[in-house]
Amino acid sequence: MASVFAYAPAPESRSVVDIAPSYGLFIDGEFVESADGKVFKTVSPSSEEVLSEIAQAGAEDVDRAVKAARKAFEKWSALPGSERAKYLFRIARIIQERSRELAVLETLDNGKPIKETRDADLPLVAAHFFYYAGWADKLGHAGFGASPRPLGVAGQVIPWNFPLLMLAWKIAPALATGNTVVLKPAETTPLSALFFADICRQAGLPKGVVNILPGYGDTGAALVAHPDVNKVAFTGSTAVGKEIAKTVAGTRKKVTLELGGKGANIVFDDAPIDQAVEGIVNGIFFNQGQVCCAGSRLLVQESIHEELLDSLKRRLSTLRLGDPLDKNTDIGAINSEEQLARITSLVERGEAEGAERWSPACELPESGYWFAPTLFTNVTQAHTVARDEIFGPVLSVLTFRTPDEAVAKANNTPYGLSAGIWTEKGSRILAVANRLRAGVVWSNTFNKFDPTSPFGGYKESGFGREGGRHGLEAYLDV
Repeated sequence: MASVFAYAPAPESRSVVDIAPSYGLFIDGEFVESADGKVFKTVSPSSEEVLSEIAQAGAEDVDRAVKAARKAFEKWSALPGSERAKYLFRIARIIQERSRELAVLETLDNGKPIKETRDADLPLVAAHFFYYAGWADKLGHAGFGASPRPLGVAGQVIPWNFPLLMLAWKIAPALATGNTVVLKPAETTPLSALFFADICRQAGLPKGVVNILPGYGDTGAALVAHPDVNKVAFTGSTAVGKEIAKTVAGTRKKVTLELGGKGANIVFDDAPIDQAVEGIVNGIFFNQGQVCCAGSRLLVQESIHEELLDSLKRRLSTLRLGDPLDKNTDIGAINSEEQLARITSLVERGEAEGAERWSPACELPESGYWFAPTLFTNVTQAHTVARDEIFGPVLSVLTFRTPDEAVAKANNTPYGLSAGIWTEKGSRILAVANRLRAGVVWSNTFNKFDPTSPFGGYKESGFGREGGRHGLEAYLDV
């Protein structure tokens, strides 16, 4: 007897995380109110439930935090690398011990599925602290001179798509190299950074070494412009990145920018179709497509276009959209109402320009911010959906005939953050990868990260590298 295989609900318990009604700013080892008393609310994207009330940092608070970081820098930078490493190892272990709690918190505040925060985000967060703890006493052997020195106070601004992971990318190398930190999390996802502040206290980190300032864009702007900040690290939109570059121009501040992307995922006719389909799905629908290096442009060789598209549509029809805390969920909520409006607007523009839109049958929850996984076919390079970063679960499909055409189309973008190549020929992988103007090129896989590997972009995707040995240089006077 034929039957449909159904998944029973498998919700993760919210009881493992205790969210306080309100949180202050974390300055000099203590939670304090903002100078002007301003607060804002953080909302769960899947339910629109208010999770907590957060103190909003202003220019006066930024000044307090930078002064605290500057004061702490003297003793922190003077510690032997082996002593700094002990704190980083301790932080990494506490993150592992509290990983279930942090995964649930991240899912509640961000909207991404629990299986992503549990199986991808949190293991990588701990791994980055472990990795850079190992570098702390070996900086003289990193290739940047015999005794490279820390820069001073690092002002760091992170996005909402990977709140805790982006924090780890920024803070771990900064502390390992002897710098102190003032970090501004995104206004829609401040909770995991504030929980990390508690982890710093639990690890016994000296006061002022890490400071957390939730707030809006004006908070980040004040931090970037502060005259006593020596290093600026930003991950976010290209538009904001350009403003930051203007702000730091003419100063002695060191800066790294990891910005937008419009990654090409190239599938050749000899690629294993089923494997490629899984990579395509992971490349664009992981974290609802809210990934700067998402493979949002699919370039398929003409001879397999129909076969691959049929297989891809069948696979998308099996994805499960819904409660992010359910362990069976593949597609969670869009992070905010503002981001949902942007995705909707760009998709509607794609339809108006003549691209053909397709989504699987998908029932969207009544509350929260949701968008069904979407494909666009009959797309040309002139279409908005093939040029602009949508930052949502939207894939544009284009075709090519030759490797030269694939490379030309892949590089025909102002961005240059990531790309993927699917083929059975190792020689083709190397030949094509060498011609792609992208910071990261994956072969027969996508969205694979490791703390030992550098990550960053070209062109309007920014400059500088995070991760690996390369990630140390941005925090050292070399």
